[in-house]
Amino acid sequence: MRKKPEGEVPLSEEIKGSSDFVVKRYKNRKTGVSFHLSYFSTLVDEQLVQKSILPYLIGKDFEFISDVPAVVPMTGATLTEDLSEVEEKLMLGFLLLTVDSDPGNFALFEAKLVNVRSISPPEVEFSVLGPKEAFVESLTQNTNMVRKRLPIKELMIEEFSVGTLSKSRVAVFHIEGITNPENVKTMTDRIKAIDFDTIVDSSYIVQLISDNKYSPFPLFLDTERPDRVVSVLSEGKVVAIVEGSPHAIIGPTTLSEFFSAFDDYFLNWILASFLRLLRVFAILFSLLITPLYVAVLSYHYELIPKDLMSTLVSSRRLVPLPPILEALFLELVIELLREAGARLPSKVGQTIGIVGGIVIGTASVEAGLTSNVLLIFVALAALASFTTPIYKMGNAVRILRFPFLLFASLWGILGIVFCFSLMMTHLIRLKSLNRPFLQPFYPPRIADNKDTLVRLSFTWQKTRPMFLRTLNPVRFNPKVMKKNREDIDE
Repeated sequence: MRKKPEGEVPLSEEIKGSSDFVVKRYKNRKTGVSFHLSYFSTLVDEQLVQKSILPYLIGKDFEFISDVPAVVPMTGATLTEDLSEVEEKLMLGFLLLTVDSDPGNFALFEAKLVNVRSISPPEVEFSVLGPKEAFVESLTQNTNMVRKRLPIKELMIEEFSVGTLSKSRVAVFHIEGITNPENVKTMTDRIKAIDFDTIVDSSYIVQLISDNKYSPFPLFLDTERPDRVVSVLSEGKVVAIVEGSPHAIIGPTTLSEFFSAFDDYFLNWILASFLRLLRVFAILFSLLITPLYVAVLSYHYELIPKDLMSTLVSSRRLVPLPPILEALFLELVIELLREAGARLPSKVGQTIGIVGGIVIGTASVEAGLTSNVLLIFVALAALASFTTPIYKMGNAVRILRFPFLLFASLWGILGIVFCFSLMMTHLIRLKSLNRPFLQPFYPPRIADNKDTLVRLSFTWQKTRPMFLRTLNPVRFNPKVMKKNREDIDE
């Protein structure tokens, strides 16, 4: 049991009962005044206390709490009489000073112990070209990475705490004079309205402020790249960063943004547009190829070419299962392998994914549980789903394959069309920060199509997206750019 120090520190028993709470008694050499330093050893940098605070309290002349700011050459000293404020700041890494000759008055010094991992390359949004910096778990460090890329006074940051227990710091970024104040207000109001006990990561915030909590589609874009944050801020979007999370939240967002990787902007616009169209094709292929297989084999034999019919018949000759059960079996096997590979250590996970896929696929074909044609389709569909640059959108595509399979087994191609119509109706109704999620396709805005499924040249992107309703829609003056180019060429 911890030995109780001399002198009573007026704090609650919950704080004083914690094993990492330290109370140390000292005496000033000149005045003989006794004082206590109280803090949590796990939150406070003790070297800072020993070098920058304690020597002045012991060696310099002071008698009352009001004398402390002149004695200790440290900025940010807080004098207070409020015990609730004292206890709150102790939990945030502050050092408490109490003086025996001045009971009821307290001094607080910020001496937080900061453990920050070094900045590393992006792991989720890796790119061959472009910057090689990713956010870390420190809000201060992340703010620094954004500030150094946007050294302008118009960059505004509003910070507040969320979580009744965790007291997590959340910072909302926007550019004054560009970002629509309605978007900023919507984002800040929703975050402030959160009444949840613990906010561990930005993913908690996304789920709690989403416009539709029952949608499988992500309605906010998250990124680990500070360069992407700077780019969307200049477009007029709002960004939120949470203490303890290496991912930033971007809103409002649109469906097309989930198919664009940020390294598209580091490539020639023709190549970038080709890659975006390739991703869209891959997602549609991943979503529809297995349901189409089930629909055609169950109801629409007449759609199969004669040359292909013999191949399908021979591949299914020994398969006792109907197409829907065959497809569900393989889809579930793929999902099990993917989940097992993600949860195991990286080297073991890669081995399980490769070896497991080969062994189980070969064994299931030889055992007559599935056809080799469907095995190829399912493997290609799984491969195509990995082309999605945003992980959360890839998960949504994985889930949607199963209702498509169900409708295909019930009504064939008509069922696929019906399920696709339901999905499009749902997408049309979705909003992100009260802005339509399907912009610029619905409502249609031709001017915003310059950076959606294709990315046109930067010289054609003279205005910011219209759906954001920015205060300053013009990004640059093309006439000035053209004149400067002509002057240089001359």
